[in-house]
Amino acid sequence: MPNLKDLKNRINSVTSTRKITQAMQMVAAAKLRRAEEAAEAARPYAERFNAVMAGLAASVGDDGPKLLSGTGADQTHLLVVMTAERGLCGGFNSSIVKLAKARAAKLAEAGKTVKILTVGKKGREQLRRDWDDNLIGHVDFSEVKRIGYANAQEVASDLLARFDGEEFDVATIYYSEFESVISQVPQELQIIPAKFEASEDDTAATVFDYEPSEEEILQELLPRGVATQVFTALLENAASEQGARMSAMDNATRNAGDMIDKLTIEYNRSRQAAITNELIEIISGAEAL
Repeated sequence: MPNLKDLKNRINSVTSTRKITQAMQMVAAAKLRRAEEAAEAARPYAERFNAVMAGLAASVGDDGPKLLSGTGADQTHLLVVMTAERGLCGGFNSSIVKLAKARAAKLAEAGKTVKILTVGKKGREQLRRDWDDNLIGHVDFSEVKRIGYANAQEVASDLLARFDGEEFDVATIYYSEFESVISQVPQELQIIPAKFEASEDDTAATVFDYEPSEEEILQELLPRGVATQVFTALLENAASEQGARMSAMDNATRNAGDMIDKLTIEYNRSRQAAITNELIEIISGAEAL
């Protein structure tokens, strides 16, 4: 049984930890608001861009640019795993990595070549345990205070250069879509060859005459489309990370409070027992005299 000094030291230690988790929760809450606003502001543009590109891709068919039609092969797959640079955000990083690992294992079982590009230190740390030989690159945003479109262009340029160099046939990004503070859903999205879902609104069925031709427009917009999809994924990830961290730190703060209450009760009981023992010794000694 721990003595009073040990219990007191442990109470002080847990109290200090609770102060840290409370501070981290408040910081995450402040960052979450900005990140959520950025993610929500980007969604309408991404959805409308996707609708326009879907119409263009449908009109071109299989004769479109290489970014749309692909290499004609399906042998080499590049998995772009986007996670956070820091931990202490619950299962946010692990859930994305788990989805990517499942896909990588399925592709390897089918005899495909798997290559992995990581964006975020935590994903790379987890993937190195089982897929170290498949890692071909890493993008570090640890010094970036706020994700911007330039960061997405950096990742997109790397992907496009690798695709032009015929390093892979299919590229898929893995990220977490933000729904709420307690709900972040891991997603996988194929970006090369580009896939666009047709919109269900009325304008999607409208026939347009394009000038210049659809092929030329796609040639110009497809690289921008890759950057847009990467940017959207980064923004969703940023909001999801802060939401997961806020929730995790809130749980940690409450658990620390419960532990402090239990330790305080144990400390008081031990202190009372020690006082009782001292009284018994004093009384016994007085009676002996």
